[in-house]
Amino acid sequence: MRSVLISGGCGFLGSHLIDRLLLRTDLERLVVVDNLWTGLLGNIAHIDDPLLGLEIQDAESFVSRHRFDEIIHLASPASPVWYMREPARTIRANIGGALNLLTVLKPGGRFCFASTSEVYGDPLVSPQPESYRGSVDCTGPRSSYDESKRCTEALLFEQQRVSNLDIRVVRLFNTYGPRTRIDDGRAVSNFICQALTTGIVTVHGNGSQSRSWGYVDDIVEGLERFFWRDPIDHRGPLNVGNNCEISVLEIAEFVCSLVPGSRIEHHPPLPQDPTNRCPDLTLATRVLPGWEAKTGYRDGIRLTLEWFREQIAVGASAPQERATAAVAEARR
Repeated sequence: MRSVLISGGCGFLGSHLIDRLLLRTDLERLVVVDNLWTGLLGNIAHIDDPLLGLEIQDAESFVSRHRFDEIIHLASPASPVWYMREPARTIRANIGGALNLLTVLKPGGRFCFASTSEVYGDPLVSPQPESYRGSVDCTGPRSSYDESKRCTEALLFEQQRVSNLDIRVVRLFNTYGPRTRIDDGRAVSNFICQALTTGIVTVHGNGSQSRSWGYVDDIVEGLERFFWRDPIDHRGPLNVGNNCEISVLEIAEFVCSLVPGSRIEHHPPLPQDPTNRCPDLTLATRVLPGWEAKTGYRDGIRLTLEWFREQIAVGASAPQERATAAVAEARR
């Protein structure tokens, strides 16, 4: 039987991964470590399972007398709105979190890390293979996130080299779907929430910048298979995402087509916003045979929009925020 720790489990992606983890027949204990910086208690409120334990702590300072067979490190904001606001905290979550969580891993245990396509910077190669070293700015406004992810990758691969640490490192590309924060700040959730509330959808620049939009169910399926389900020798890095590249403007236009009366308003470009992002999935196809991001952006956005519509209609975000605030106040 396996004991598993997941940092950032109350976040968008982490909460979906918890649903998959709790389906495992070999699970003895699942500990969620989350400081509720960007995570929401509401994301796991539907879970009633005695195997699940929640520790409201920073990943970089978490202490436990238990040691874990597997650790999945997700603790970090993924939206520029959040990590550009608190860069030092972002760096601590990624690098400090990894350094600290390695101390509670059992000898011979597995450490899984969610890295990002941001390690490729503003790429000069498209699609981006794992071998591409990127076109990055280590002093730019996005560097706290990009560079702390790159450094954490370096830490894990060096630990693999010197001590044969069992690792799994994925590079995720623009994941979206239900349980994203209403104030998350990334494109799909932003467009949907703006269309449903103010009716004004904000596109920065001309919208020609492209992304590869991966619906959460598809991405989590890839993570599940790579992190624990499939007998895989490859340790990463591994691109996981949708390799269908769509412009930001096209996404905004489609959202507006689903919400009558909404319209697009162009704002100045964001600093160092990458011009393109698309994964080369050649390696993923070999490592995870049969896996692909099957959900097209139109279907995925429809599903996501309906979820947000329900949340806004019932005011579900308010109790989530109140619970998060209450916990934060109790910790002061």
